[in-house]
Amino acid sequence: MKAYVMSEEEKEYLKGYDASKYDRPSLTADMAVFAILNAGESEDYRKDPAQRLGVLLVKRGGFPYKDYYALPGGFAMRGETIEETALRELKEETSVDSAFLEPFGMFSAPDRDPRGWIVSQAFLALVDAERCRISAGSDANEAAWFFIDVKQEERKKQVKQDTAELVSRYTLRLEHGDTLLTAVVDAIRSFRKHHEQTAYKIVKSEGIAFDHAEIILRAFQALRERTEQSGRIVFDLMPDTFTLYALQETHEIILGEKLLTPNFRRKIAPFVEETGITVTGAGHRPAMLFRRKLDAFYGSKEA
Repeated sequence: MKAYVMSEEEKEYLKGYDASKYDRPSLTADMAVFAILNAGESEDYRKDPAQRLGVLLVKRGGFPYKDYYALPGGFAMRGETIEETALRELKEETSVDSAFLEPFGMFSAPDRDPRGWIVSQAFLALVDAERCRISAGSDANEAAWFFIDVKQEERKKQVKQDTAELVSRYTLRLEHGDTLLTAVVDAIRSFRKHHEQTAYKIVKSEGIAFDHAEIILRAFQALRERTEQSGRIVFDLMPDTFTLYALQETHEIILGEKLLTPNFRRKIAPFVEETGITVTGAGHRPAMLFRRKLDAFYGSKEA
């Protein structure tokens, strides 16, 4: 088939086309920005300071949801793609202009925003916390990192001949100093003739604006799933150089489980290379610094 060229007839048609005949939503980009944060000194001097996963939230300075916390984000401007919107907002909120940024879900429930029909493209973003300089946007009072903790429990399992419904309940706790935000979100997985659909329902949300409790949960699930697949995504949470101990600890924080060190190092070996530099680690033990092996990241796709 030949390359498309707009005909004169089509140009005349477009001149008379009235886009206002159709309702159009506003479009926003919301970002779940994750980082590994120091959580205080370890009680064991032989171990490095404790680490936890954190998510960046901003306290809203205006209505709706005034004084509630929300994910950083904003409205798309005319002439930019939604990816450009996300990059602009990430730069404004964190001063980071180079980070892992990937869309993972569209949120379009008609009642998700009391201001009207507003559709959000959500992005998973990963940054090195040491390189961030967070700041509040024009509609926010403050921006802060919150430690995130996610607990899961199975609530229902109903299986018939060609249908099934599985309900998992997730409890979110987000902590920053004396501020505690909580939410309960159900994930309803329905199977019809082996085809799966998943719907989410916010059961309770305290202190979190809009439907952002669901967005945070789904971003966390996406991060954990990608980590389980190969672990390459985890490198975007790391500084340029790191110890294998720190890399393994980051995997364990995301996965919520301890890993066998020999197995982990065999799995991660194709992605790292030695720098030739050693540092004094916890308990004054020398440790080799590693960096990502570029050949393993460029020119190949993650499995």
